[in-house]
Amino acid sequence: MKAWMSGSVAGTGTFRCTNCDYALSLDAVDELPACPNCGGKEFVRASLFTTTQSAIVDVPSADEDRLWLEELRGGLGEPGQYLAYRSPGGDVRTFPLEREWTRIGRSLAADVRFDDPTVSRRHALIVRQPDGLRVLDDRSLNGVFVNGERVEWSTLADGDEVVIGRHRLHFVDVPVVSGMRFSNTAEEERTPA
Repeated sequence: MKAWMSGSVAGTGTFRCTNCDYALSLDAVDELPACPNCGGKEFVRASLFTTTQSAIVDVPSADEDRLWLEELRGGLGEPGQYLAYRSPGGDVRTFPLEREWTRIGRSLAADVRFDDPTVSRRHALIVRQPDGLRVLDDRSLNGVFVNGERVEWSTLADGDEVVIGRHRLHFVDVPVVSGMRFSNTAEEERTPA
């Protein structure tokens, strides 16, 4: 089987790292990067008949995410459901989940788009169901992980972490709080005990 080295244009398709079996999907003009999982530089074309999926994306510790996520929660004035992530440059991006479904992937048609070879063109969908929002794996190559577990689909709860390729997204649910609650709390604070 022919092997390609990182940096070469190998054509459209899926390639697997020879060191760790990590899969990458490429367009015709994409160059092979170093393996995002192990740093390997040699790849082989993936077979449609290969069923092994032992590669796991290394994701850094979640401790650093807690601070920016709490700041984000405090800054969201509108109640609703959001997907939020921090870009490699440190910018925080927030996507309101207002539609019946939201597409996540590398495709130009995706609502949440990642230009990254670890993300499939059609990687995942977030669908509004009667029981809440669900994330669905849209037949992606590297899978969808919710709170560290690979899933085909999962109902989302506030604070859930969704991993798409090497990107960590957080589901934030800001509940609707009635004006009565605020006025009662404010009156209790003003009234001495």
